[in-house]
Amino acid sequence: MSLIPFDDRDGFIWMDGEMISWRDAKTHTLTHALHYASQVFEGERAYGGKIFKSRAHTERLRASCQYLDFDLPVSDAEMDKLKDEVLKANEIIDGYVRAFCWRGAEMMAISAQQTTIHLAIAAWQWPSYFDPETKMKGITLDISSWRRPSPESAPVHAKAAGLYTICTLSKHNAEKNGFQDSLMLDYRGYIAEATGANVFFLMEDGKLHTPLADCFLNGITRQTIIEMAAEKGVEVVERHMEPEELAKVKECFLTGTAAEVTPVSQIGDYHFKPDALTRDFVQSYADLVNGR
Repeated sequence: MSLIPFDDRDGFIWMDGEMISWRDAKTHTLTHALHYASQVFEGERAYGGKIFKSRAHTERLRASCQYLDFDLPVSDAEMDKLKDEVLKANEIIDGYVRAFCWRGAEMMAISAQQTTIHLAIAAWQWPSYFDPETKMKGITLDISSWRRPSPESAPVHAKAAGLYTICTLSKHNAEKNGFQDSLMLDYRGYIAEATGANVFFLMEDGKLHTPLADCFLNGITRQTIIEMAAEKGVEVVERHMEPEELAKVKECFLTGTAAEVTPVSQIGDYHFKPDALTRDFVQSYADLVNGR
């Protein structure tokens, strides 16, 4: 399959105060963010021309900026408006929005207090596609040798570029081993998340269990599913989970802006059958984001 490079596409990107041609959205190679990972971002989905939980994503982007010791250079209301303008400029109805903020090139050292804070927003087509039978087969996850760090060693609650290095390495290794993604443990050995999505388990007690998000992102989709479960009368237990507990899992699914609700059929040597509860959440989430 031939890939379309992200630096050579038609369209428009909002960057530092203006809507510019996609191919002209550039920064210098000596930008602090490129060398020291001082960049944060959001991944958002638009359904029917409307971004799902746009304000929640904006608020998280600002929080991520503050974790990295700078601030989002626009107000929340302006940020929400700009994202909508990018969708309209690119004539996108169902798509993906990537908003990101980074330190500039004024200082090339560990200290970076005098760098300009840049902001850009891009969006591209990502049709809303829901094929229950194909999706319900479930994806497979390896178990990564990399671990999510402790809150004392990294800004773990920021959606920051540098935190995704081990995610890329984990996913690459999983794909080499014939899996589609990887389950990551945390620094203590507890189950954490997949490389870019949170994870839920239906256990033998009939409750939905999910790892306590104390050293990784408490995803917006994760929060949505917990709210949805309450409405359905499904009890959610947030707790530390040992890898050995996978032997007691009946169903499993991932949640995330990109993943939406994705069934899982295998983690390492453990196999599950996506069934009624998973199917219900897949359908209910699709209905929610599409306004059905």
